[in-house]
Amino acid sequence: MEKLRRAVNQVAYTPLSQRFSSLSPLQLSLIPLLSLASNLYRFAISLRHRLFRLNLLTVYRLPVPVISVGNLTWGGNGKTPMVEFVARLLADTGIPPLILTRHLSLWRDLEIVMVNAMMPWGNGQLLPLGPLREPLTALNRADIIVIHHADLVAKHDIEALESTIREVQKVLPVFFTKMAPSHFLRVGNMSSRIPLNVVDNKIVLCVSGIGFADSFIQRIEEMGPTIVDRLDFSDHHLFQLEDLDMISARLEELESKFATKPVVIVTEKDYDRAPNVLENLKPFDVLVLCCNLQILAHKGSTEDGFKLIIKQHLKQDDRV
Repeated sequence: MEKLRRAVNQVAYTPLSQRFSSLSPLQLSLIPLLSLASNLYRFAISLRHRLFRLNLLTVYRLPVPVISVGNLTWGGNGKTPMVEFVARLLADTGIPPLILTRHLSLWRDLEIVMVNAMMPWGNGQLLPLGPLREPLTALNRADIIVIHHADLVAKHDIEALESTIREVQKVLPVFFTKMAPSHFLRVGNMSSRIPLNVVDNKIVLCVSGIGFADSFIQRIEEMGPTIVDRLDFSDHHLFQLEDLDMISARLEELESKFATKPVVIVTEKDYDRAPNVLENLKPFDVLVLCCNLQILAHKGSTEDGFKLIIKQHLKQDDRV
């Protein structure tokens, strides 16, 4: 199953012009079936939206404001840290309880769409042939677009991405964010707060089950370890004891090759899903990378501007 998942993911993120030069025979053989499923999916979402427009499906309005934090592609777009950022903002400003959701059946007072700058649209196809949950025209429903991991790509890539967005929505506010590492926590002693330079000149194994692990790896590489190896599991993977055999085997290989004990690094999301399991990797050190979402100042877009838009939308609501 994991091999199939990786094969489908490779198809989804390979440009159409590079299919025959980049994909394996197995991956190419999957394309007809994926294309059929993608067409059926396109029909289903089109039908659903039409039923909502015709009021044959009901949109419910709740007694509290609703902010939607969503994305157009699967995994790795920064939805969770953005939800945390918005929740902290509301707590700090004393705005009443709020629900964060992605359901079409609920009225949204504010819709934030996250875009992964490192891998925005993949091959441009709908699931499962590509990574898109909806066509790019769905950006017309958004109130704010956030380009996430904007610090990890070249300036011209950001400009090209923003240009694509502007072709769909010319006046939509666009903001730019990054994940800023703050410190490590040590598994088994979560009260610890370890500085980022602890991995300087170390051998590191990054273990993750997140939607887009490349950004996690790149952040670790910037901290100065000698070697960064990786083990990627599927998104939302719940680590089990049997996974430890594979992880331990890789750690022993690294220790034998470099004659020093490697350090394991996981994300907060992975640790939260399986805190007790990861303690069983002793005697190897397991560190949890802690990060905060930051809004970058770029082309007049600032954190204060982002906060202002959210407050303005909510103040217009007579339920606040």
